Amino acid sequence: MAAAEDIAKIIEQEQGLVFAQFDESMAFSLGARVRERAVREKLGLVVDIRTWDRPMFYCAMPGTTADNPEWVRRKFNVVRRLQKSTYRLVLEQNREDRLFPPTRALDAADYVLAGGGFPLRIKGFGPIGCLTISGLHERDDHQVAVDAVCEELGLDKAAFTLAK
Repeated sequence: MAAAEDIAKIIEQEQGLVFAQFDESMAFSLGARVRERAVREKLGLVVDIRTWDRPMFYCAMPGTTADNPEWVRRKFNVVRRLQKSTYRLVLEQNREDRLFPPTRALDAADYVLAGGGFPLRIKGFGPIGCLTISGLHERDDHQVAVDAVCEELGLDKAAFTLAK
């Protein structure tokens, strides 16, 4: 699991997992996919879907805590600001302290280097929001998000899965 290979695959995910449109129905369907998986696999996670201007779906599963919504908020802020997957940024930054460098002016109270935030893109427009997962290992948070987007778009998950 080399970081460079994961970064390249995440860039492929970000470029290949693009919606033709995105609305409330799609947000609900996408969130429900994550919830159904969490129930089936007994995953303690939070799923949050929002556009830049408003929340569209939220669900917290057993095993989550009051900390998870704060992680979601901070991951969402990172995706909105930098328009990249948060796990990609974790790998690109490669910082033990898990903080953005001071020169970025991204306060740790509002921004976090932790995987699980995935940008929602519309073809011909760009990022319009974020699907955020919190509660698992950050690589797993990321892959749960990617898997759900693949399913929603009718694409082969294997083609967008990070190497083991």
